[in-house]
Amino acid sequence: MRTVLFIIAIYLLVGCGGSDEQAQTTPDPQAPAVTPDPTPSPDPSSRCEGTTTEVNWDALMNEDCQSLAQYGLFIDPSIPTSSPTSPGLSYQLSTALFSNYASKHRFIFVPTNQTIAFDATDTFNMPVGTVLVKTFSLPFDTQVSGANNEVLIETRLLIHRDTGWTTLPYIWQDGEASLQVSGKDIPHTLNHKGQSQQFDYHVPSRAECKLCHQTSGDSSQIEPIGLKAHLLNRDVSHQGSQINQLQLWQQQGLLQGLPQLNQVGKTYDIFDDSAPLTARAKGYLDVNCAHCHNPQGFASISGLRLGFYVDHTSFEYGVCKQPPGWDGGERGLSYDIIPGDGDHSILVYRQELNNAKDRMPPIGRSIAHSDAVALIEKWIDQMEPALGNCQQ
Repeated sequence: MRTVLFIIAIYLLVGCGGSDEQAQTTPDPQAPAVTPDPTPSPDPSSRCEGTTTEVNWDALMNEDCQSLAQYGLFIDPSIPTSSPTSPGLSYQLSTALFSNYASKHRFIFVPTNQTIAFDATDTFNMPVGTVLVKTFSLPFDTQVSGANNEVLIETRLLIHRDTGWTTLPYIWQDGEASLQVSGKDIPHTLNHKGQSQQFDYHVPSRAECKLCHQTSGDSSQIEPIGLKAHLLNRDVSHQGSQINQLQLWQQQGLLQGLPQLNQVGKTYDIFDDSAPLTARAKGYLDVNCAHCHNPQGFASISGLRLGFYVDHTSFEYGVCKQPPGWDGGERGLSYDIIPGDGDHSILVYRQELNNAKDRMPPIGRSIAHSDAVALIEKWIDQMEPALGNCQQ
């Protein structure tokens, strides 16, 4: 297991811009050997056993239940996309994390009388007992919305226990979600703008979850990614009206320390043409790449930093920066970002590639997000050209 994790970590030392090692003979980290998870006999003394119409906090804090339904997180256990059990609350991000066009249904559960501490730039501080739930469902046609056009694939839990955050991946089959710590590849076909795309959707193993969620360079410590002010600062529908999501959390006593909204950062949907191009592009790179491309992430030694608040005209954001160890691909590209020239910027190129040693992000997708690639290229094209196009 240590050897496998080491090999996977080599891939993750690179991010959307460049890599730190060439791993041409390394197996694809998106297709690990999968062995069926054992199904143990029920233990009558287990906190997971029995039925409940309330959230099973005792089990959430102490046991890894084999069935998602045993935690009592949803009124109807077979529908993890709506109607969470109280005090569960749905939430949405303003910029999407791309996962092969999967729809994501997110919920947060915070114990009664506990609150979340606001942070202006980083992940919110959430109390012990917090549970984050994210269900992925794949569409058959990306231009059609609704449950009838989707199939449930997986539900991931992030649970803040006394020992720290832990991850639990559940896979859906026949209306039930079962724990599968070893992950799984699930074949799927979808239509995107008239083009059929076939791929294997990879449900990450429990070990792989740590690769994106690690903190401080320590894979034994993990934390959530998307619970940041600039990603949550958006309007949502609540009781028939629109309200800012952060203000809703404040009104419900869930969030403390929220300043005036004009002091809070904001990202946007990449398709929102009325929003600033830079905010859309940087928001996308923040949620899809910055969890590795930061001083504590797996891609830390690449030197590339793609956080929302990093100066995008700087060397550390990739401007005229050569990625260590990557060969430039078939096109022989040299720089992460060449201002005014998105077509020759590695930051764009590696989001188009799908080979195991070249694809960025290295896990989390099997196909390219063509709309986002076009947006990032357009953004770089509009940057002020660098002196000499980065040539020395």
